[in-house]
Amino acid sequence: MMYKSLLVILLLLLISSPAPALEKTTAEQLAQQVYDRYIGNDMKLQGVMQLISKKGHVRTREFISMRKESDGQRKLLIRFTSPADIDGTGFLTLEKNNSSKTEQHLYLPALKRTRRIVASQKGRSFVNSDFTYEDMQRHPVAEWNYQLSGEEKIAGSDCYILISTPQPDTKTQYSKLISWIEKKHLIPVKTDFWNKKGKQTKSYMVNKFVIIDTIATEVDVVMDDLTSGHKTRLVSKNIVYNSGLKNTLFTTRALER
Repeated sequence: MMYKSLLVILLLLLISSPAPALEKTTAEQLAQQVYDRYIGNDMKLQGVMQLISKKGHVRTREFISMRKESDGQRKLLIRFTSPADIDGTGFLTLEKNNSSKTEQHLYLPALKRTRRIVASQKGRSFVNSDFTYEDMQRHPVAEWNYQLSGEEKIAGSDCYILISTPQPDTKTQYSKLISWIEKKHLIPVKTDFWNKKGKQTKSYMVNKFVIIDTIATEVDVVMDDLTSGHKTRLVSKNIVYNSGLKNTLFTTRALER
């Protein structure tokens, strides 16, 4: 999912090898290819988060994000650097053995402590944005059912349309996701979200992606809350792949420094 990922976010994505033709690819295979896509051994970037009200008022935040892939597991650290009311706030995501039991930790400098995000909080807003904590992690492919629903061109990109619905025991706030998967790079360039009541509540859109070191990378994305009219835009710059980030950067101890 996202298809997640900040910041998913942020998130960031695949070598440019052609995807298999739709008729030769099952929905489950496509979902697995998106999940397994190569996004570098590690990555570091500078980002801007814009919180955009229904009336168009914009609040801007700046952050640094780092990600590392190790043994098929993903680690993500986000550190906000401005403005003053959020400076120093940190967020750490640690995947666990291809399961949904992903650890998430939020450091709040005003309290000088880290708190763990528990399962019952995953549907809450991530630092008052339109992303939830669940949006900031990946679900293993086996936790969802998939259906291919044809093809469509989105913003000039040929896409597969993939419908995802959760397995009965999957813990999620969503009842359905519809994703438009760009064929060449297997990037979800658009995802619509439905809540448990069967109402579409959010829409995620990749406004722009570029190729950096052969890796297709989202550099401008928006999450749109269709109920409130509020939007969150993430813009990434100064992206560096495969610089050899150390595992010690992705710990709760490092989060609190």
